[in-house]
Amino acid sequence: MKKLHRFILKSYLGPMFMTFFIVMFILLMQFLWKYIDDMVGKGLEFHVILELLLYASASLVPMALPLSTLLASLMTLGNLGENNELLAMKSAGISLPRIMSPLIIITTIITIGAFFFSNNILPYTNLKMSTLLWDVRNQRPELQIKVGVFNNDIEGYSIKIGDRDPQTSLMRNLLIYDHRSKEGNLAVTVADSGYMHITSDEAYMVVTLYNGYTYEEILESRAVRRNNSRKFPARKNKFDKQVVLLELKGFDFERSGEDLFKGSFHALNQSQLTHVSDSLSQVLETRKTAATKKLLEHTMFQNPFQLTRDSTVEVTHVFDKDSLYNALTPRFQKTIVSRALSAARTAKSSVSNTATEIHSRTKRMVRHTIEWHRKFSLSFACLVFFFIGAPLGAIIRKGGLGMPVVVSVLFFVVYYVISLTGEKFARELVWDPAAGMWIATLILLPLGVFLSYKATTDSVIMNADFYVNSVKKLATFGRNFKGLFKQKK
Repeated sequence: MKKLHRFILKSYLGPMFMTFFIVMFILLMQFLWKYIDDMVGKGLEFHVILELLLYASASLVPMALPLSTLLASLMTLGNLGENNELLAMKSAGISLPRIMSPLIIITTIITIGAFFFSNNILPYTNLKMSTLLWDVRNQRPELQIKVGVFNNDIEGYSIKIGDRDPQTSLMRNLLIYDHRSKEGNLAVTVADSGYMHITSDEAYMVVTLYNGYTYEEILESRAVRRNNSRKFPARKNKFDKQVVLLELKGFDFERSGEDLFKGSFHALNQSQLTHVSDSLSQVLETRKTAATKKLLEHTMFQNPFQLTRDSTVEVTHVFDKDSLYNALTPRFQKTIVSRALSAARTAKSSVSNTATEIHSRTKRMVRHTIEWHRKFSLSFACLVFFFIGAPLGAIIRKGGLGMPVVVSVLFFVVYYVISLTGEKFARELVWDPAAGMWIATLILLPLGVFLSYKATTDSVIMNADFYVNSVKKLATFGRNFKGLFKQKK
């Protein structure tokens, strides 16, 4: 490897790693902002949160690589141009494509690596993240009993407190309903004050009550209740101090199996997506054929010989339905019209239900096709963004994190908006899935080719001094023309 190539790679890899981790941090903060409500107040352990963030980071890699490639290439060529190092290389007879050749090779390697990551590692991390996020969302929050509000977090009990001392944690005016029998409010405990604390193993809550009453309605037998001879026996207990042990169920974080999301489209690799799409396509065609046959045989044509008649036999007699209908009595005519309307409504309902089912199946199949194309489009976007950022950096000749960041974010926002729009149209069956997933890349690819051509020919289209000098020349020409016009006048 030549020293020049080593110098170019050294100048590129540093910004590449830096921008990659910056972009990953920003996208990870967006993930946290999106799911913060599902994680706060759940009492999750630190290793669970760390594991979720690790899986989320892996799922963000395909999105972070194109942006970091764009920003790193723009910064690298911009720094070389700003320090006149690019000019020195060109003065030595080295063309821009030759200068960029090691960067093109390393970007191609990144593109191929991004595809293998999306195809082999990303489905596994998506499966793990989906399962873990499901468990986190269904995790019951820590027991928090608010003042003046009934709390039903403890299974079988409904608890309400009137007031709580923030210093001593003494609660006043406690009301506890026992619903474990599932027969209504048969047992109610009222206490003047009390304390609550959870055992060290978090399996029980110990409630210590002072100065209260327990009202309990005795449940009579079913025979007595059926004969309407109930006497409604009840029991009232007064206590100065009472300790109640409430079992806590469902507050521990439980890990569920992965079978729930194993067949999801974002947890499948390319070969699995192809297999599932083919299977769904066959099922869809079978359903269409069955629906058409059912409509013809059982709804539109009640005659079982209608579809089996030999079409090669010459028709010698045409059945005149109108004359037969007119020959019937009004009562029979009304019956026939009623049956016809009923058959039409049945056919309409059948067609509507079948269309809804086919539409739902088609959308499900399209989601797998979209995911199949996403693995290619996001990976290829790295190469497209490189051919936008590198020539653009060579043209504007500005390095650092100022201008490159602004330009990179602008291009990425345009790409992201177009990509989301195309994906939405594909999901809604407006566009073909391939067109929806590749539209953003196909729009930006000609721009990359154009910028590469302009950078190779030393274009000044992005040089601010060029436009300033052009405006000055235009202003000077205007003044000279005005003076010449006055002289002639």
